Amino acid sequence: MAGIKHRRHEREGNAADQRAAARRLRAMYQHLVERFGPQQWWPANSAFEVVIGAYLTQNTAWTSVERSIANLKAGGALSVAGLRAVGEEELRQLIRPSGFMLRKAAAIKAFVAFLDAIYGGEMDALRRDAALDRARVRERLLALPGVGPETADAILLYALGAPAMVVDEYLRRIATRHGLVPENAKYAEVQALAEAAFAPGRERESANELARHYNEFHALVVQIGKLHCGRVPKCEGCPLAWDLERVGGAPSAAAPAPRGAPGRRKASDSR
Repeated sequence: MAGIKHRRHEREGNAADQRAAARRLRAMYQHLVERFGPQQWWPANSAFEVVIGAYLTQNTAWTSVERSIANLKAGGALSVAGLRAVGEEELRQLIRPSGFMLRKAAAIKAFVAFLDAIYGGEMDALRRDAALDRARVRERLLALPGVGPETADAILLYALGAPAMVVDEYLRRIATRHGLVPENAKYAEVQALAEAAFAPGRERESANELARHYNEFHALVVQIGKLHCGRVPKCEGCPLAWDLERVGGAPSAAAPAPRGAPGRRKASDSR
């Protein structure tokens, strides 16, 4: 009986810790909204361009993606019809700046074939299906070559407008360095934490409103990640340093954080 009570108390303690971590992450989001303002992501002119960007940005800098996107536009290949018509070898050359061109060209071609086979080549049909059954569309995307959880969720959120929480390396670093999840946390665990941060508003917010929050949250995470949470943390001047100071900690990975977090302030600068 004592063992059962101990396990129950341990589970309750873990649940309380998870709720507290979610509240801290939501507070970080609110602070970043005040600090940086709306980010208006994803940088693209169409939903299809978002999809292609999600493939091309894997393991490369966005500046390289922009060069590949420019090549595709110049070659008349930044559309379903254009990519359907272009040969795979030519596609490889067009996206060369993004690296891994063999794998990425094959993956993009596979997406176009998928879109043709199931949705008649129409992004609007894919969007409608995602609104009806996001989980089903996610599974279909994950079955495609070159699509992992992050790419699938980025397509769902930014191209299809579905409330899918994107977990990237920046979010993982923030969550682990602030002690919100263990160092070895998997994608799904970090995603569950981030979703829990927005759980209080789910009942009163529409799917579109929730997607807008997820969109802004991920964009702000990228902003703070690029400025302060790279492979080596740069905590001096970071808008999230107050959270570390509040819990009496320093980043749990790489270099220690300076103490003395900046106070809360508002700013109107945005990317």
